[in-house]
Amino acid sequence: MKPPQTAPRWYVILAVIASGGGVLAVEIAGTRLFGPFYGAGLYLWSALIGVTLLALSLGYTLGGRWADRGPRLDRFCGLIGAAGLWIAAMPWIARPVLAATEGLGLRGAVLVSSLVLFFPPLALLGMMSPYAVRLQTASLGVVGRTAGGLYAISTLASVAAALAVGFFLIPAAGPRRLVFLIGMTLAGAAAIGATIDRRSRIPAVAALAAVLIASFAAAPVDRPDPESGLLAIANSPYAEIRVVEMDDLRLMLIDGSVHTEVDAATLDSRSPYVEVLELAGGFRREPGSMLLVGLGGGSLAKRFAGRGWSVDAVEIDPEVTRIARSHFGLEPAEARVFHMDGREYLKRCEKVYDLVILDAFGSSSIPFHLVTVEAFGELRARLASEGVLAMNVIAVGWDDPLVRALAATLRLEFARVLVLPMAEPPDRLGNLIILASNGPLELAEEPPVPMDRFTGDYHRAHAWDNRFEVDPSGIRIITDDRNLVDLWADRINLATRKALHEYFGSREIGW
Repeated sequence: MKPPQTAPRWYVILAVIASGGGVLAVEIAGTRLFGPFYGAGLYLWSALIGVTLLALSLGYTLGGRWADRGPRLDRFCGLIGAAGLWIAAMPWIARPVLAATEGLGLRGAVLVSSLVLFFPPLALLGMMSPYAVRLQTASLGVVGRTAGGLYAISTLASVAAALAVGFFLIPAAGPRRLVFLIGMTLAGAAAIGATIDRRSRIPAVAALAAVLIASFAAAPVDRPDPESGLLAIANSPYAEIRVVEMDDLRLMLIDGSVHTEVDAATLDSRSPYVEVLELAGGFRREPGSMLLVGLGGGSLAKRFAGRGWSVDAVEIDPEVTRIARSHFGLEPAEARVFHMDGREYLKRCEKVYDLVILDAFGSSSIPFHLVTVEAFGELRARLASEGVLAMNVIAVGWDDPLVRALAATLRLEFARVLVLPMAEPPDRLGNLIILASNGPLELAEEPPVPMDRFTGDYHRAHAWDNRFEVDPSGIRIITDDRNLVDLWADRINLATRKALHEYFGSREIGW
């Protein structure tokens, strides 16, 4: 019987590092490929993690069986090369796959797209680990030591890749370019392995040169394109941010979801919910101090600062603040901005505010840790005795379970809670403003009678005239320990994404 082929230890270790790091790097970067289309929410992470583990399990099984038939270096290189080429193609095939699966609903589309895009290359990378062990095992007496060492190296490479991708590489390179470079790195590792065989050294060197040239020349780069309406694009550790101009509007999109909408010429807000949130300042006859949690494009900060309020804003992402200043006209004097998590600020801050506005709805849901009874308790401690909390919520209908749960949870910390709806008819997707206070929620002046349906006066009057309270009995309270916000937000996110896809159509500037 022919003895199993072995390979240089340095090369096997190199290949194991590349494959182990590639698995985690692709999984994390994959959330950014999907995020602008479906939002980087709970279901996306669950689908990617589940598909990754399933692919690796199958890969380990097939790789072990194939290795037992006689390990060969050229087959080993073929596994890593095929996985690399598939991954390198992802930036171009992701959108057609996502578009084709859109009709399956959010959960189905995310799961099927993950299977189509990620399962094949991750299964191939999974096959490499047992194959590498077989290539490096000269006798059964050292198989345990060999396997343990290679799996440890692979795991450490995954840890390093996860930290590098999340902390540095996505913000520096962007997800599409990063995924492509990961694929080309794996293909390069395969080409290096092929050069070890003298018979294939010349074509292998040529293949390695082609890989290097393609890595520099063909890597996809997301750049602003003012002619198409894409004015700016940035990748931060938290999200992809785009500034898009369409018709007479300028939009800030975070992971594909519209967060700010202004007039392209004047930079004045065109978001109806901003008009309605202005009512939150109407419970005082004089301007006071305001805390804004979630800066976005700065429309709310500009609006309240222009009316004499002293505005502090908490924004976790410095890139959002930079774009608010560079493309949406936010001046430093209009808001003092703190870059940290909103709840962390509430714990550290000792200042008392007359008004707190929570406008932190993310790409797919409200950050769950900001809307628990514990978080509301910390927030109440930062409010004056009759101060007001105003919260912007996106929901499907006035009676959405998320709205009822938020109102019921607020009632544990505040004596009065009002919901101001905006959507018509009452069962459609739209914004609602939730007001909470331990003082009277009575406006100093009633909203003026609107003269036109498409004015701020109309939006304010409609919301105030239709205000309602939620009966908290029988409604599940949101706590740090029991929090279903992400689950309730699933239906909202699906409806929002459908509306966005219809709005942007075939144009790629919005994702």
